[in-house]
Amino acid sequence: MMQPVTIALAKGRPAKQSIDLLEAAGIHFEDFHEKTRKLVFFNKDKTLRLIFLKGMDVPIYVEKGAADIGIVGRDNIIETEADVYEILDLGIGKCKFSVAGKKGVSLPDNQSLTIGTKYPNIAKNFFDKRNQTIETVHLNGSVELAPLIGLADYIVDIVETGNTLHENGLEILADIETISTKFIVNKASFVTRSKEIQDVLKKLEQVVSEKNANSRL
Repeated sequence: MMQPVTIALAKGRPAKQSIDLLEAAGIHFEDFHEKTRKLVFFNKDKTLRLIFLKGMDVPIYVEKGAADIGIVGRDNIIETEADVYEILDLGIGKCKFSVAGKKGVSLPDNQSLTIGTKYPNIAKNFFDKRNQTIETVHLNGSVELAPLIGLADYIVDIVETGNTLHENGLEILADIETISTKFIVNKASFVTRSKEIQDVLKKLEQVVSEKNANSRL
């Protein structure tokens, strides 16, 4: 019996929207529910296997062939620099990368800076384009605190509404890139399991297309 196509799905806020998209596309994992602690699920005929991972791990699993397909935010794809095919924008989990700092403090052009961030590669790439040297402080949470207590001059982080920044006396100083949730594919799987992957892709493309059309009405 052929091995199921494995879909790696990032945990977190976009996960529910991703599951909703899959279900709208007729792809169901019947034993999945929001409070489950399980990490592996199968569809009814066991042709598809869903695995839940931390977002940063999804592109790595796909690149290394442990998963054929990934559904994950582009922030994680960029930061891991994974060598995968980025096939479809699913139109969910939309936000942006920004540089933020204390209100009233501008972003200088010609001095070395200390940047607090969970995304050191993205921060480095942005400041490299400005020909600016930075030292990164790798943080996994409460990034907004870093400039307030002098741990970093500025932060690079994902911004959705900007409310958290505002409440902590910070403001956006520069936008880096808009990001959203992507459908990615392992390069070898795209060749060897093309039919099965295309079947999933076409179903999701139809749902995303209909959703986009409805949003324009």
